[in-house]
Amino acid sequence: MEHDIRPWGEYWVLEDAPTHKVKRILVYPGGRLSYQYHHKRAEVWTMVSGVGRITLDGEIKDYKVGETAIIPLGAKHRIENPFKEPLVFVEVQHGTYFGEDDIVRIEDDYQRS
Repeated sequence: MEHDIRPWGEYWVLEDAPTHKVKRILVYPGGRLSYQYHHKRAEVWTMVSGVGRITLDGEIKDYKVGETAIIPLGAKHRIENPFKEPLVFVEVQHGTYFGEDDIVRIEDDYQRS
């Protein structure tokens, strides 16, 4: 199983197929991913533990366990965990390409391009 550690947390690839990719993502307390968008994929995020604060095209909302965010193709998005408990969510990507090089970062706390 592919596993990667990032400055904000870590992720595990649960399934990688030609039509979709599924990840389990852990965001440490205080961590946040870059504000980003994708050219070739849309995403669906389902919270499984903790609370995720999601920015979607400028709108900010907290998502609790069992709630799902739909991230359309090209939508600017970010998830963060400003709370004390770890955040875990499942990300299902669907589209034509799922490589990490399809991340267009608008803002990043860790100076990644």
